[in-house]
Amino acid sequence: MDGSESSSKPSLLERLSNLLLREPEDREQLVALLHSAYERNLLDADALSMMEGVIQVSERQVREIMIPRAQMDVIDISQPPEEFIPHVIETAHSRFPVTDGDKDNIIGILLAKDLLRYYAGEEFDVRDMLRPAVFVPESKRLNILLRDFRSNRNHIALVVDEYGGVSGMVTIEDVLEQIVGDIADEYDFDEEEDNIIRQDDAHWRVKADTEIEDFNEALGTDFSDEDYDTIGGLVLKSAGQLPKRNDRIQIGEWQFTVLRADSRRLHSLLVERLLIEADKQE
Repeated sequence: MDGSESSSKPSLLERLSNLLLREPEDREQLVALLHSAYERNLLDADALSMMEGVIQVSERQVREIMIPRAQMDVIDISQPPEEFIPHVIETAHSRFPVTDGDKDNIIGILLAKDLLRYYAGEEFDVRDMLRPAVFVPESKRLNILLRDFRSNRNHIALVVDEYGGVSGMVTIEDVLEQIVGDIADEYDFDEEEDNIIRQDDAHWRVKADTEIEDFNEALGTDFSDEDYDTIGGLVLKSAGQLPKRNDRIQIGEWQFTVLRADSRRLHSLLVERLLIEADKQE
């Protein structure tokens, strides 16, 4: 064999090095490389999850995470403050689309903090306090939307379909949750806590993914698990749609109040045993 020919061939060590240090050629290889780093303890589980979330954000579109039009909490400009403020307090959002007639005619965004002027006794006109509404197409990629949110210092956008009708809304929190996971609040459970936490004789905090069988055993109920495995699935079936935070769903003598939910699923519930007539007589 010619010396120059043998020297042109990569050695075994070089081939191994190229295999181990090879740059990923597509996203599948990149994800596989990240998982390999995790398995070698170069990344922890949270870092791996966030990196995968960043990759997915650049692939997903607004329509996949938006809050559907039917579930949007809006304020009608024709309502006086004393009528819509209780709704603002109940839903506890920081921003509300304001409509003039129907949800296709959104004229601006009202910040809940601006309502303090109403209580301060100042001259109050909702139209004067509206911020401009931002509209984005359903097909917009989430990474571009996040960049726009940051550059425009905006936190909410209305989503429109190909005909210009409003099909939903999306917030910066919805996008960030795709990267960091569900953003915690005061209603979150500790991962190590039990799925069912008793607050008093008539109230329990329950994770939505609690098995119906476990729920029945803990609370003495007899809900069927033929159609759904979890208590969250049971509530969804009874509600007929994905309920929002603070929504109440009654099933028999039990009331389920949504403590936390996002645009895709339920997370936690407050379960209350209602006092029915037979209990009152006893």
